[in-house]
Amino acid sequence: MPVHDTAHIELYTSHAPPTIDYFVSGMGFTRVADRVEADRSSILLRQGETRLIVTSGRGIWKFLDQHGDGIADIALTCDDVTETRDAALAAGAESFAPAYGNPVVSGFGSVTHTLVPHPRDPDAWPAGPAWEPAPVAQNAETGRVRLLDHVAVCVEGNALKDYADYYGAAFGMSPYSSEYVAVGDQAMDSIVVRSASGRVTFTLVAPDPTKSPGQLDAFLDRNGGPGVQHLAFLVDEIIPAVREFRDRGVEFLSTPDTYYEMLADRFTGMRERIAELRATRILADRDEWGYLLQLFSRSPYERNTLFFELIQRQGSRGFGSANIRALYEAVERDRLAAG
Repeated sequence: MPVHDTAHIELYTSHAPPTIDYFVSGMGFTRVADRVEADRSSILLRQGETRLIVTSGRGIWKFLDQHGDGIADIALTCDDVTETRDAALAAGAESFAPAYGNPVVSGFGSVTHTLVPHPRDPDAWPAGPAWEPAPVAQNAETGRVRLLDHVAVCVEGNALKDYADYYGAAFGMSPYSSEYVAVGDQAMDSIVVRSASGRVTFTLVAPDPTKSPGQLDAFLDRNGGPGVQHLAFLVDEIIPAVREFRDRGVEFLSTPDTYYEMLADRFTGMRERIAELRATRILADRDEWGYLLQLFSRSPYERNTLFFELIQRQGSRGFGSANIRALYEAVERDRLAAG
């Protein structure tokens, strides 16, 4: 039953060319292969251990109509796909038509999980109709992204524990940490669940329904319900990655100077390093194991839902608890500025 890894993530989009350009030209992914079916076409992207499938076409219009561009499926590798499917159904999941021979079960909102046997060849293409190698000219890999660090999922208020319990019962994932953040008259709650392998991590976030509506409520409204809020990509060196991605057109959330004034008190003896972080607007946090650096992009999509994170870990096993407030405030400033 336990899941081991993320095989791939599938993103549905109404406009494939700008979406592909964002990942390839902006973030340095490589276009590996193309697949054309009767009612949709898909493009396989890869960088490091991260594999994204970008799908467009008339066969996905219901998802796009309800949610806009966003993550539709997170494929998980597991010891026994039948056993995992049965555990998910017993935990309350809905079963869908198999995807090219692999079982598919519900996750959160309209997001599904395709169950893939473990282990699998990391260089193998996903199952399905024949993939055709992409033209060499489409390759633009820079190697900044190593792997998918975690997936942040926004769910309804009062449903957080139910989802955490579901991922435990269905996929053998365990609670790892939790955080409650209040900003003014708004608040959010979170539970992190992780596989025993440490290779699959979901950060579940939800608005506090007893507080005033805020950005998570706005996300749920724009997204038509629960969905993936952001994908976090692990990089070895975040400062050159952010500079490169900015030069390639990726926009990141801004961080006020006051953040770095307070950071100097938390990171004593790192004055020169903090100056670099200020110049690139990168966030920093530390825990008992080390520290991490992270920065969040603006959403490149029309509904302003899905966005991305770059994260560099220097021993830290956490998720930037001290930065959750900074992220919340940064997104709130963008939300208010947008009216």
